[in-house]
Amino acid sequence: MMQIYLDNSATTRVDPQILKKMLPYFSEQYGNPSSIHFFGEESSKVIEQARNEVAKVLNCLSEEVIFTSGATESNNLALRGVIDFFQNKEKHIIISNIEHHCVFNTVKYLEKQGFRVSYLPVNKDGIINIKNLEKIITEQTALISIMYVNNEIGTIQPIEKIGKLIKKINQNKKNKIIFHTDAVQAFGYLSCDVRKLGVDFLSLSAHKFYGPKGVGILYCKKGIGLKPIMFGGEQEKKLRPGTYNVPGIKGLSEAMKIAEKEREKNVKKISILRDQLKQGILNKISKVEINGSIKERVAHNLNLSFKGVEGEALALRLSLSGIAVSTGSACSQKTLEPSHVLMALNKGEENAHSSIRFSLGKFNTKKEIIYVIKVLPRVVKDLRKISGF
Repeated sequence: MMQIYLDNSATTRVDPQILKKMLPYFSEQYGNPSSIHFFGEESSKVIEQARNEVAKVLNCLSEEVIFTSGATESNNLALRGVIDFFQNKEKHIIISNIEHHCVFNTVKYLEKQGFRVSYLPVNKDGIINIKNLEKIITEQTALISIMYVNNEIGTIQPIEKIGKLIKKINQNKKNKIIFHTDAVQAFGYLSCDVRKLGVDFLSLSAHKFYGPKGVGILYCKKGIGLKPIMFGGEQEKKLRPGTYNVPGIKGLSEAMKIAEKEREKNVKKISILRDQLKQGILNKISKVEINGSIKERVAHNLNLSFKGVEGEALALRLSLSGIAVSTGSACSQKTLEPSHVLMALNKGEENAHSSIRFSLGKFNTKKEIIYVIKVLPRVVKDLRKISGF
């Protein structure tokens, strides 16, 4: 039986060439970068070299790169760390209503602390309306956080246009609005040039683009005030205490360089496979609905609802057939609650509960897609028969 991994939005396989680059830092150059001896100095050089390489990819200053344990920490540091600076001045935050849970729940926490939060709705295609955003910005607006690409439905938000809008508004605003984007699902598929995007904060996780788990970055524009959310040592300008993950940081920088270098090639290959999968499914299975915009969609994502089928049951049956997919965000799919992202599209609970996310990657092949198109109709037919559809 073939084993096919179509859950690359949850995590990706570490690229062998990246793993090879990481290995020496487990057993040879294993010093703590904070130590003053030669082992520590060598590790410190690796950290700063990685910082420079990340900055080059993002088109920012090396001092604007903060290493973290991943995007959950990066998002928390950006949202909670910057809000502390506003004290009792501005008390208004804006996010979209389809943000990842690590942004959504962090803002819910801030809401309980007394901040007023506006949840910007998306249209039926999962895209925000910039005019609607402009209407809800007030003099009290301190922070706007809009994700670049949605992790469940793959829709792309107009981040560069939002950045220009905020820049325009800030020209006449005493206390400037801070703009954050969670770019976890965008990197490797879209440009993450922070200068062009016009963002103040940008979050990434290495394991989403063939790097190691447990390491990420927060881009923080120079001059933006930020307070730590954890306390301990003085690493990362006292913003992120704890011993540096040297192998992980090395893997992150290598993964970013390779992902950016291969971006055009990978997007072309993956989008062709994704479209073959989409067309094959739509041709062979009736009552299937695509969730999210077709046009404004990242190359590797396909989110479908199969009427008359429970998404979780379909994912489990496909797993038994050697096909790994998900019902939504890997961070929350074990809950029985319908996806807040799909509910935001106003298609109802039935649609949300019958959804499956196929997320492809650079290691997938045409042979695998053909196998999925062969197996899936039979599984859907069986489940519909059981449900009485």
